[in-house]
Amino acid sequence: MAKIEIEDMFNDSGINMGPVKEKAEKWLKVFFTWVIVFWAISTTIYQVSPQETGVVRQFGKFSRTANPGLNFKLPAPLETVVLVPTREQLKEEFGFRTVKSGVRSEYNNKGFDQVRIMLTGDLNVADVQWVVQYRISDPKKYLFNVRNPKETLRDLSEVSMRKAIGDRLVDEVLTSGRDEIQIEVKESLQNFMDLYDSGISIDLIQLQDVNPPPSVKDAFNEVNEAIQQKETTINQARQEYNQRVPLARGQAAKLISEAEGYATKRVNEARGDASRFDQVREAWEKAQEVTEIRLYLEAMEELITKISKIIVIDGDLNGVLPFLNLGEEKQ
Repeated sequence: MAKIEIEDMFNDSGINMGPVKEKAEKWLKVFFTWVIVFWAISTTIYQVSPQETGVVRQFGKFSRTANPGLNFKLPAPLETVVLVPTREQLKEEFGFRTVKSGVRSEYNNKGFDQVRIMLTGDLNVADVQWVVQYRISDPKKYLFNVRNPKETLRDLSEVSMRKAIGDRLVDEVLTSGRDEIQIEVKESLQNFMDLYDSGISIDLIQLQDVNPPPSVKDAFNEVNEAIQQKETTINQARQEYNQRVPLARGQAAKLISEAEGYATKRVNEARGDASRFDQVREAWEKAQEVTEIRLYLEAMEELITKISKIIVIDGDLNGVLPFLNLGEEKQ
């Protein structure tokens, strides 16, 4: 209506609209031609970065893969491309989120209790946070074999971790069993990924933090301190044992050796005395008078060497004691 009225106004005014209409139609054709050319170029040429692999889909089905660099395809919607980061290590965080990464990273673990709270094999509760690092090994399988590969990875990772935690005591989970848990979860999760033919390769399972729940953390820390104190006391006792027992054994061996030496000495001396007595007896039997005189002289010789003063008196002399002045010798 408006167009007809405007044309009527121009016709009534005597202005010829033919050239204007032709020029407008020409510019519209040029404009739409450039739009089509730009659309065709923009949907035909695409760039793949060094960390990615391009997956070309033709009418939604897999057609081919494209390597890093400048690539070409049919215009959309005939062909579309999905860029998959196949040369980059990806990660999923469980029980926490990284708020700020850097030298001093910041984390937030609020709101993830449903994921991180787990039951151990001895019916205790553990607060488990972990990271899954993985790579996309086959982009075709990653895009077409699993409907939502990232959610599938998260669900199966949680299943594997809960199974590993549930098979162990809380002490193992919190202390010595961390390495075994990481290895077991990695193998289990990789088996799941292979079973689903997901095109995902698991690089690493890392336990970020494993603690008792906040409600029992203080009591658990006290128990750990008591255990550590017990271990310290045991180690000190073993050290004392290792120092004292060898020393006592050495002293005992020394005393035994000395006793054996003394026993040997006494036995040899007794044998020597017995042999000497036998020799004297044999000599006495052969010459009793001579032997008695010799024994008497030997005894007197041994006794005289111990006497400081010798007084010889006549055996028939009487009343000699008052003149000997024996009391002075005692002084």
